[in-house]
Amino acid sequence: MKIRRRRVNLDDLDWKILYALQENARQTYSETGRLLNVAHSTIYERIKKMEEQGIIKKYTTVVDLEKIGMKYLTAVMTVITDPKESENVAEKLSEFDEVLEVYTSLSSELLIIAKVVAEDQNKLHSFIAKSVAPLSGVLRIRTSIVTKKHKEGLLFSPNFNAYASKNKAVI
Repeated sequence: MKIRRRRVNLDDLDWKILYALQENARQTYSETGRLLNVAHSTIYERIKKMEEQGIIKKYTTVVDLEKIGMKYLTAVMTVITDPKESENVAEKLSEFDEVLEVYTSLSSELLIIAKVVAEDQNKLHSFIAKSVAPLSGVLRIRTSIVTKKHKEGLLFSPNFNAYASKNKAVI
């Protein structure tokens, strides 16, 4: 990892460490070192630098809610907003526990895309009607209920590293 003018460039080893941590963040520095054929002290130093630079934001646990008996549905909500209010709407959406992810997108109109979870359709409808629709600047809401999850997981794969290296990705 090199830092130039407050920009961080990750090298191949940094990307491999990040991928290994995404696969199993509980592995020890020694285990990661063995996996990548690098000394554990090198792994430790690289991880600490990436934590200090904010590249590694946190370590977390992914829970399979269905395996513990929690029934829920996931929906993708597209919110069309008044352009002057879009940032405020996105920030407000981010505060709700039901909202897992929030993104803004600029296509022919400014959109906010949010991943939402609810116990059932009635609770989803209630959340949208009582919490989202009344927000200042919300013009229209489109909701798609997810009927089957094909993939959920890692932020990037080893193939992303090849893409990033080829295109000189700077974080």
